[in-house]
Amino acid sequence: MSKSTLLNIDQPMAPSKASILSIEHLYKSFGNNKVLIDFNLELEKGENVVVLGKSGSGKSVLIKCIIGLLTPNAGKIKMFENNIPDISNEVLDKIRAKVGFLFQSNALYDSMTVRENLEFPLRRHWISVTQQQVNSMVEEALEEVGLTHTIDSMPAELSGGMRKRIALARTLILKPAIILYDEPTTGLDPITAKEIINLMIKIRNRYSTTSLIISHDMNCVRLASSRVVMLLDGRCYANGTYDQLAKETDSKVKQFFE
Repeated sequence: MSKSTLLNIDQPMAPSKASILSIEHLYKSFGNNKVLIDFNLELEKGENVVVLGKSGSGKSVLIKCIIGLLTPNAGKIKMFENNIPDISNEVLDKIRAKVGFLFQSNALYDSMTVRENLEFPLRRHWISVTQQQVNSMVEEALEEVGLTHTIDSMPAELSGGMRKRIALARTLILKPAIILYDEPTTGLDPITAKEIINLMIKIRNRYSTTSLIISHDMNCVRLASSRVVMLLDGRCYANGTYDQLAKETDSKVKQFFE
């Protein structure tokens, strides 16, 4: 493997002034099962960084540590100048208001209309807005994903691709500084998956949003990534652009691009 794409896991990159997320020497285990071992990662403003790895490699554990659903055994996760494992629940809630999260399962509330699903995060984070402002924010978010006509529909009435776009609209409604995507194209047909990828790129370009994308869909990796980080054996094994990693001869990297 060329040195240009191999990340020195013993010496994480120094945080950039434009850094949105900085992960340093992260460890997470469940009993004797060591999932993350000295994992390091740096995200700068406006990047779409894909974390690539096999099923069970620790990608979902990583993203849960970032948003505070899991507490790491050691290491730092710095977001908006706060170390996530050390902060109070009150501060964590305020940070989560700046972070969008697109669940693999979409996590829409089946008993709520599209409008009510999009209104939920505005209520959840106690944002002081009038009903008129709420209506405007909901309509704007739906317009971004091209689904304004579904505002009074129930999730069960929508296709899988439409539900994914509604979930993305709900993520966008708080104008997050960073979006965490958990397998955004899983379960979608190739055409719909391409539409979601194009939407992710559009959002990044329009809002300069920083994105961390968990995926093993190589088409998503190729099209959506500014940079690719390979999670292997609990570590950040490789770090580079899609084209750089695709040219690598290292067998552990090459297996993903064959």
